[in-house]
Amino acid sequence: MKRIAVFCGSASGASISYTDSAVSLGKELAKRGISLVYGGSSAGLMGTVADTVLQEGGEVIGVIPTLLKEREIAHTQLTELHVVESMHERKAKMAELADAFIVLPGGAGTMEEFFEVFTWAQIGLHQKPIGLLNPAHYFDPLVSFFDHMTTEQFLQEQYRSMLLVHDSAAQLIRSFHTYEPPAVKTYKKEKTMY
Repeated sequence: MKRIAVFCGSASGASISYTDSAVSLGKELAKRGISLVYGGSSAGLMGTVADTVLQEGGEVIGVIPTLLKEREIAHTQLTELHVVESMHERKAKMAELADAFIVLPGGAGTMEEFFEVFTWAQIGLHQKPIGLLNPAHYFDPLVSFFDHMTTEQFLQEQYRSMLLVHDSAAQLIRSFHTYEPPAVKTYKKEKTMY
């Protein structure tokens, strides 16, 4: 595994645990010689994880759309910075560059990025592992919702099991090495009740 894409907030959040987790992840990536691919910002958790990888001597590749280059304050010290035209191009480029995905705490944009790569894995557009790094139980409600989707038969168990969750960066990355993707999603025609 050479590169991991990280989705996370352009804010630091309410708990120091979120920042500590971003630092821990950055150190773990650099220690393992894994390059960081991320959204290219110097703000919030995005900036923290990038700065940490750089301080530890690692490689950081940013991907930022023109629209957000000024608003999110593009990081100027990266190994590479790709400036793209749209959010769609940003996600596609990050997915192309990455061998796996890690999600740190963030808001709606972070969740949108996560759900898109998760859906792409379900339908077979990629077979890369996806993990939630879960400091201070941030993602517990989301994990519960995934369990609810599974119980209510909107998410098959084989796809629920794609979601890897740990509160340790080292454990999460280790789990990527044993990840086996499920079969590509197929659909059964349901009986219509009249």
